[in-house]
Amino acid sequence: MADAVDDFFRDLDERGDEPLLRTVKGTVRFDVTGDAGTDHWLLAVDRGAVGATHRGGEADCVIGGDADLIGDVVQGRANAMAALLRGELSCTGDLDLIFAVQRLFPGPDDAAAAGGRHG
Repeated sequence: MADAVDDFFRDLDERGDEPLLRTVKGTVRFDVTGDAGTDHWLLAVDRGAVGATHRGGEADCVIGGDADLIGDVVQGRANAMAALLRGELSCTGDLDLIFAVQRLFPGPDDAAAAGGRHG
């Protein structure tokens, strides 16, 4: 799943602009835990301008979870909010940011169209 997570954040960084986040400003760090330890992605959003870097650092919101689950989230096979409510993902800091960045993740319909499973 690490490849899916890496691909997702690299694609976001290359996109650079995200109309769904025009009213959002802040930083979100994703702590992705796998067999080899914890990997970090730092997402910076400034009114639609989006940048993602493969590093840790201070953030307004920190979302943490298992690499397989975060892989499913970024592929549209699992819902981040549902996983958060079930305690499968952790979130600290500015919780409004998780609601905002959720818009970036593909939905189940997108995953189903690509042959994925619902999560």
